Amino acid sequence: MTIKLLIVDDEQIEREGLHMILSKGFPELVIEQAPNGRIAVQMAETFKPDVILMDIKMPGMNGLEAIERISEAQPWIKFIMVTAYDTFDYARQAIKLGVKDYLLKPSKASEITATVGKVLKQVEEERRQQQQREQQQEVLQKALPLVETDVVTQLLFDHVHEVHLDVLMGLLDVQTSGEKFVALVVMPSGSEHLYTEIKERIRRTGSGWVGALYGRQLPVVVFRNPGKSFRTQAVTLARDILAAAKSEAGWFVGFGTPYESLDQIRLSYQEALIASMNTDLPVKYRFYSDVPFPGRERDELRAKQLEKAFFDQLRLGQWEQIRAGMLDFIQQHEREGTDLLHAQQRVLELLWIAARVLGEMGVETETPFFSFQAQDYRQIVAETGLLIDRLKQAHAEHFAMLKPDLMVQIKQYIQEHSHEDISLDTIGKIAGLSPFYISKMFKEQLGINYIDYLTECRIEKAKKLMLADPGKSMKEITFEVGYHDPNYFSKVFKKVCGASPSEYRKSIYDAAQLTADER
Repeated sequence: MTIKLLIVDDEQIEREGLHMILSKGFPELVIEQAPNGRIAVQMAETFKPDVILMDIKMPGMNGLEAIERISEAQPWIKFIMVTAYDTFDYARQAIKLGVKDYLLKPSKASEITATVGKVLKQVEEERRQQQQREQQQEVLQKALPLVETDVVTQLLFDHVHEVHLDVLMGLLDVQTSGEKFVALVVMPSGSEHLYTEIKERIRRTGSGWVGALYGRQLPVVVFRNPGKSFRTQAVTLARDILAAAKSEAGWFVGFGTPYESLDQIRLSYQEALIASMNTDLPVKYRFYSDVPFPGRERDELRAKQLEKAFFDQLRLGQWEQIRAGMLDFIQQHEREGTDLLHAQQRVLELLWIAARVLGEMGVETETPFFSFQAQDYRQIVAETGLLIDRLKQAHAEHFAMLKPDLMVQIKQYIQEHSHEDISLDTIGKIAGLSPFYISKMFKEQLGINYIDYLTECRIEKAKKLMLADPGKSMKEITFEVGYHDPNYFSKVFKKVCGASPSEYRKSIYDAAQLTADER
C-alpha cells in the first residue's frame, strides 16, 4: 500500500527542495504540498497523509497549532517538525503533541532522507502489524464456531480445563456472570439445512453458545439477560428460533432451569431434555418447571437425583444399575399409592430420556411405548423390563459394529492434525460417531478429556519447535502449533508446564549451556 506524505511550509523554495530530495530518495512515496497551517488542516482531511513534514514558524496558524488540530481528527498521522529554531520550548510542545522527529533548517539531503526514512519504516511496520492482526482476527473468527461447539459439548458432557474455559469465554466475548440455562431445539428430520440459520439467529442475540447438531437436537447454553425475566428471555428466543421453521411441524424448544454455576449446566440440559419430550403440544416450547408429574412438589429433589443418576448410568452403559434404579422408582410409587396411569407415564418419561441419550451417542432406537395400559404394578415392572432390554440390545448392537481400535485411530488423528482447527464435531463426522459419544469414550478409555489431550499434543509440538529452531519467535510457534492468540497460548503453556514459553525456552538453553561448560 502506498505511503503518503504532506510537506507544509510557507516558503515555496523550501517545499520544492524537500519534495525533490524525498522523491529521489523514496520514488514510491506520494507527496503533496501545503503553503500554510490552515490549508494543511484541510488537506489532511482529503489527502489523508501518513506523514507530515510541518514547518513551525508560519503566518496565521503556526505549525504546532496545525499539528494539534490535525491530531485531534487523525491521531495516527506521524509528524516531523521542520524549524529554524532549535529551542527547548518548541521541542517540549512538539513532544506533547507526539511529533516523531525534527529537522533543522537548513539540513543536508542525507539528514532529510535518514530522518524521514526512520518514520516511514515505522509506518510500514505498523501497517504490517495491523495486517497481521486482521489476518489473525479473520482466522480466529473462522475458528470461533468450532470453539463454541466444543465448549458446549464439554460443558454438557465432560469437564473443561479451567484455563480453556476462562480464556475461551473471553474469545467468545460472552458475559458469563449470573445465571445460565439450556435451550434444547428439537428439529424435524430433513430440516438440517436450517442449522446454520438457527445458529445465526441465536448468535445475533449475543447471549448464547450453540452446540453441535446431533440427530434432531441442537443444545444452546444461554446466558441470562438481567434486564428481562427468565421466561420473557426464553420465550423471545423460542419465537425467534421457531420463526426459522416457517410453521413446519415437528419443531420444539425445551428450557431447563437457570443455574448460577456452569458446573450445574448439565442439570439444566437434562431438564431441557425432559421439557422437550412431548413435541405434540399446541405451544411449541415448554419449561421444565411446567412439566407435570405426580408428586413433583412433594419430592422434587428425589426426582432430580434420579434423573441425574439415570443420565450418567446410560452414558456409562450400566444397564443393571439402570434396571435396579427403575425398579426401585416403580416400587416407591407403589408404596406411596400413586395412580397407576400416572406412575406408568412417569416411567415412560424416563424411558424417553434413555432413548434420547442413546441418540446422542449415535445409537438409533425406536421411542419406547407401553403396549397397553397397566392394570397393576406387576405389569408396569414387566413391561418396563422389556423396554429396557430393547434399549440395551440397540446399545450393544451399535457398539459391536465399532472397530476395537477406533479410539486409538482418533487419538492418532488428533496427534497428526493438532495444528489444525479440529473439533469434536469434525472428528465425529470422520469417525461416523456422535461428538458427545467421542467425548465420553475419550475420557473413559484414555483417562483424559479431548481438549486436554489436544492441548498436550500442541504443547509437546511447541517444545520441539523451541529446541529445533532457537531463532523461531514465540508468535510463529503459536500459529504453527494451532493457536490463534499468542496470549492464550502463553496462558495455556504456563498452566501445563508451570512456566511461560519464554521462561521455559530460557531454562532449556541455560541447561544446555551448563552441560556444555561442564564438558
